[in-house]
Amino acid sequence: MTELTGKTIVLGVSGGIAAYKAAELTRLLIKAGARVHVVMTENGARFVTPTTFQALSGNPVWTDPWDDRRANNMSHIDLTRSADALLIAPATANTLAKIANGLADDLLSTLALARDCPLLVAPAMNRQMWANPATQRNVAQLREDGVTLIGPDAGEQACGEIGEGRMSEPEAIREALIAFFKPKPLAGRRVLMTAGPTYEPLDPVRGITNISSGKMGYALARALRHAGAEVQLVSGPVALPAPAGVERIGVMTAAEMHLAVMQRVAHADVFIGVAAVADYRPDDAAEHKIKKTGEAPVIRLARNPDILADVASLPAAPFCVGFAAESRDLESYARGKLEAKRLKLVVGNLVQDGMGGDTNRVVLFDAAGDHPLPAASKDEVAAGIVAHLARMLDA
Repeated sequence: MTELTGKTIVLGVSGGIAAYKAAELTRLLIKAGARVHVVMTENGARFVTPTTFQALSGNPVWTDPWDDRRANNMSHIDLTRSADALLIAPATANTLAKIANGLADDLLSTLALARDCPLLVAPAMNRQMWANPATQRNVAQLREDGVTLIGPDAGEQACGEIGEGRMSEPEAIREALIAFFKPKPLAGRRVLMTAGPTYEPLDPVRGITNISSGKMGYALARALRHAGAEVQLVSGPVALPAPAGVERIGVMTAAEMHLAVMQRVAHADVFIGVAAVADYRPDDAAEHKIKKTGEAPVIRLARNPDILADVASLPAAPFCVGFAAESRDLESYARGKLEAKRLKLVVGNLVQDGMGGDTNRVVLFDAAGDHPLPAASKDEVAAGIVAHLARMLDA
């Protein structure tokens, strides 16, 4: 993943126990392609040494406003002049208070005041410090001033207490930073989508399913969120975490997925059916485990509801997008699906090109023609789909 290639990030590390997470965050930002310059407060350097961050970032660490490594002795100004963002993680209550009130008594707070780039902060503090009215006033002021807050999360804290105030995990902060830089062509749009397989039980331990991993759907949900959409993801059983900022509704069967979609679709501007939904289910699932006998059991199947067709046929249907995973004759089947279900867009692929894997090759079918996307990672393919969708919505 190199979604931060070409970006220069100044990472501020202030004095909280969550400073240890900033080391992993530095590694993740570098891995994503960013150039990272670390600035530490005196207290931050008490938790993790500057040497650690120098080794991870490959750049000298800055701690002293009087540092003369800059020829003009103005590191408090120069460091952010070439930066794309100043990210402070962890941002302690004291650091937030300084920035909110325009104080500048160390290198990091001076940089925040003299910056020429966006500022993002990831708060980290005890739950009572976070809930304190003074902190909340400072947070409100920071938001009013255009500062982007990432987190904090709720959970167990270093002090042993449980509550809101712990710093978001490094992966979530990296995701938020990537999303921050993405254009927002879908801002204000509400997207409801499905992903993953469904599972139709034969008995309490066996069932009918398919090899869908959910990776394409989850990559698309992530790309939609990056593009500014509000995303609800109705997901079958997969071993994937929900993308940051995406609401996940877990289901098992096609009937459960159908119910979850129909309960929410009235509020959606766009519906995208990515899930590999079972067309059939056992007509009568056994209450107990089917035992091995001399005769093979006969399983009668019943047809499942067609979620995409039902949504597209609503009187006030949202903009509907379907997926067609085929083993042959892709164009014929995809165009047939586009027309039969009266969809706006169908994303088609051959199962051998992507189902269950980490890459995909798709063709976008709409009224204007066929639009092939190059083979790429599912994140890159998802970004291409979202860009095409945004252009269609604008038109």
